[in-house]
Amino acid sequence: MGLFEKAKGVANEAAGHVEESYGEATNSHEHRLEGQARQIYGKGLGAASDVVDTAKQRVETNPLASVAISAGIGLILGYLLGRK
Repeated sequence: MGLFEKAKGVANEAAGHVEESYGEATNSHEHRLEGQARQIYGKGLGAASDVVDTAKQRVETNPLASVAISAGIGLILGYLLGRK
């Protein structure tokens, strides 16, 4: 992710604020809830973008450790999913 996703998150948050305000002005519960949901979605996009950027940076600085951790997680998941 990157700058585009962060901007998209901020835009969704702003649109959510506007929609929530419109819902309050018109006493529309639907618009108020949709605005709140849009704000949460925007915050989630921003947080996800930060997590992806951090993970990408860690993988670039420690590629061998990243491969070892990924292999370990794969083995554990394979074991757990393969059990019957």
